[in-house]
Amino acid sequence: MVVGPIIDSDIRKAHTLPSRYYTEDTLFSEILSTLSNSFHFAAHVSQLNENNIIPLPQLENILGEALMITKDEKIRCLSNVCTHRGMLIATKPCNSKTLKCGYHGRTFGLDGCMKNMPEFTEVENFPSDSDSLIEFPINIWNGIIFTGGERFFTSVIDEIHKRIGWMRIESFDYDKSRHRSYDINANWALYVDNYLEGFHIPFVHGDLHNVLDYDSYKTELFEGGVLQIGIANEGEAYFELPISSPDYGQKIAAYYYWIYPGLMLNFYPWGLSVNTVNPISVDKTRIIYHGFVGEKSMLGKGAGGDLDKVEAEDQEIVEATQRGVSSKSYERGRYSPSKEKGVHHFHRILTNSLNNDF
Repeated sequence: MVVGPIIDSDIRKAHTLPSRYYTEDTLFSEILSTLSNSFHFAAHVSQLNENNIIPLPQLENILGEALMITKDEKIRCLSNVCTHRGMLIATKPCNSKTLKCGYHGRTFGLDGCMKNMPEFTEVENFPSDSDSLIEFPINIWNGIIFTGGERFFTSVIDEIHKRIGWMRIESFDYDKSRHRSYDINANWALYVDNYLEGFHIPFVHGDLHNVLDYDSYKTELFEGGVLQIGIANEGEAYFELPISSPDYGQKIAAYYYWIYPGLMLNFYPWGLSVNTVNPISVDKTRIIYHGFVGEKSMLGKGAGGDLDKVEAEDQEIVEATQRGVSSKSYERGRYSPSKEKGVHHFHRILTNSLNNDF
């Protein structure tokens, strides 16, 4: 018997993800084990202006590694685990010329090389290469630092660069006041599902609906990601696009980029809001927001004017949906071919990843 794909490639025929993808612990663990193949947001270069050491606890569950970003003359991603007894080295962002473990005082350079260890003069063959910190690969694009795997990196960055390469993202400033961290009682994929369609905007986000032209809302698919484009209603904030932009002449209110599995780069006329979706358990997810400002005069305006309100509205919906998909009477639904292309694309990538079909 030939078994077809879980998600049909033809959205008109396809059914949505089976409910077990949102509710089963075993399947959650299986999915989580595949996510380290993808690249993930680590930081923006402006965050290193104040602190040259930034731990990345949000990636521990996804990558299976405790990592940190360091900067001296070079930006690196290093293991955040002391090579003595496994203590975390950096537990919060800080500024220092060295890395010092707070447990027994082992010291490393910002390049990860072991420098000093008290009470180890009698230890033979010490230090060795294994006593220094492991360095992990990074990619930096327009000031955004990524780490993790390489899956989809080239195709995604090419797509983003073709669209908004004109934007001076590297010059944006980190705004600590825009940092948020939310723990929600829902599966991470439900949060992504919700992000990937504007179908719900008129029903859930009244204020945002007043800002965006719903009938002109666009969804574009590419390998490893989705772009949604919000068009501004009359009188609302929009980008002043250069002639080189493929969208020149349009009143773009927002570019919403989703990158598999859970990275969201939301570009507004004021700058960039980075949302990361961090799976904790099958029914708990941590959402982290970082804000990087390029044009202060545009803050509080347009589609990116009140992100806290939009987030609260989304969380209420996603948590209620988690309860719904956990019901014995629900198995799966269907897609709107015109409004849920992004969700269908995500479900195809996710299920194909489990089958190693990539």
